[in-house]
Amino acid sequence: MPRDDAGPDFIEALARGLDVIRCFGSHRVPMSLTEIAAATGLARPTARRIVLTLEHLGYARSTPEGVVLTPRVLELGVAYTLSTGLWEVALPHLRDLVERTGQAASVAELDGSDIIYIARVEVPKVVAVNVKVGMRLPAASTALGKVLLASLDPDALHTALRAETRSPIKPHRPKPIDETEAELREVRARGWASTDGEVAPGIRSVAAPLRDGDGRTVAAVNVTAIAAEVGHRELIDDLLPLLLQATGAIGRDYELIHAAPQRALRAT
Repeated sequence: MPRDDAGPDFIEALARGLDVIRCFGSHRVPMSLTEIAAATGLARPTARRIVLTLEHLGYARSTPEGVVLTPRVLELGVAYTLSTGLWEVALPHLRDLVERTGQAASVAELDGSDIIYIARVEVPKVVAVNVKVGMRLPAASTALGKVLLASLDPDALHTALRAETRSPIKPHRPKPIDETEAELREVRARGWASTDGEVAPGIRSVAAPLRDGDGRTVAAVNVTAIAAEVGHRELIDDLLPLLLQATGAIGRDYELIHAAPQRALRAT
């Protein structure tokens, strides 16, 4: 069925194709046509035509067990990260941060009521936090998300906190909206956020905003640790200062890259 909020220029076929690609993110793979149709709300013949189209374009492949996406789907996400320049700017600083802290580091952006990881540097460990680029988590339960939510104006924050999450992962310790709003006021005042077992037990994280040259928060950076290895006091006293140094360095490099074309134009 056409979407109620769609205008006359809305291309329903394109939206359905994107729905099929997205449904693989929250379901096991491979998926049968019946499972794809159920996950997207499409009729099975429609789902079949979309899958055949994706196969023709190289974004999907049929196997005896079902349909799987191909690595070519990564082009869609990489096109975004390369267009902003944030991935390339952040990566060397993330690697340095991981080396200095001995813990994994990530960059995420806000999408509705969720965060989406756009960069990640792991550290080899026997026990590790299973986070991948493109993964979606409920923003209000993550340190990254709290930093990003705290940067919103009141109307945008009201909408984000009441929007339905699209993450398949549910918070380990969800909080009422009024409690979250009070916490976000504190995050906004001090400039960073931390969590302790809110998404998953035994996981601690601290995050800080990544700002552009105008002071606007464009993303957030975090350090994540296993609670058995890093105490909460150590997270704040020892790792947070290193995180703030990294976000400052990323922000400065990001601004230099984005300012360069304008400077070149003014010089011509």
